[in-house]
Amino acid sequence: CFGVSGMIHIKTPEELAKMREAGRIVALAHDAVRTSIRAGMTSRELNAICERVITEAGATPSFKGLYGFPAAACISINDLLVHGIPDDTVLKEGDIVSVDIGACFEGYHGDSAWTYAVGEISEADRRLLQVSEQALFEGLKYARAGNRLTDISHAIGEYVFAHGCSIPRDYTGHGVGREVHEDPAVPNFGPAGHGVLLKPGMTIAVEPMVIAGRPQTRTLKDGWGVVTRDGSRTAHFEHTVAIANDGYEILTTLKKEEHPENG
Repeated sequence: CFGVSGMIHIKTPEELAKMREAGRIVALAHDAVRTSIRAGMTSRELNAICERVITEAGATPSFKGLYGFPAAACISINDLLVHGIPDDTVLKEGDIVSVDIGACFEGYHGDSAWTYAVGEISEADRRLLQVSEQALFEGLKYARAGNRLTDISHAIGEYVFAHGCSIPRDYTGHGVGREVHEDPAVPNFGPAGHGVLLKPGMTIAVEPMVIAGRPQTRTLKDGWGVVTRDGSRTAHFEHTVAIANDGYEILTTLKKEEHPENG
């Protein structure tokens, strides 16, 4: 969600194979986060886990140095929506932590974010995570050749709004492949039936960013972190997927996942 530029590139089977491996490595890093995250550790320690898993798997962290970002993962806690810089902040019981991870394998990228609970969290936060994760899959129901890009956007937005949450206006999903951020931008709300026609071989990162309160945000003094203006909590879920004739394939996973049952 840093921004995109360039033309939409349809991936070859060989390119998709490299993206599957990049995505698998991202999923390995998320698996390590999932099993390691706990109260008392720092976001810097979480970042180190991500970087170690990525490099040991023969890839490089996509985000480290991207536009000057200083870490391997974006780690955003509670009201920090995106682009959190890992530091010595200690995670506390009840926090919710969004971890956005990218890996580059042989010149191709995978990108996925997930929001994790630290110990026991409030019922309101649990609901926020459930709504945000399901919004991702509501959008992906429309990720198939022949649909329009904003069919995905509309499905995400309608689900989020129906559950009383909001979506920040300035941050979107994006194409991904030889670059971390490629065209097209993938909005998280809006009318259906607009944008590019989805075609087999397109690869996109679909990433609902959901706010429990109002949608207004502000950027921190570090120039990276984005927080909610009203202090409400946030969640972020993202998968890189490949468009197919009969559905989509999740690339950022540890198992092959193809989903033909969509709109």
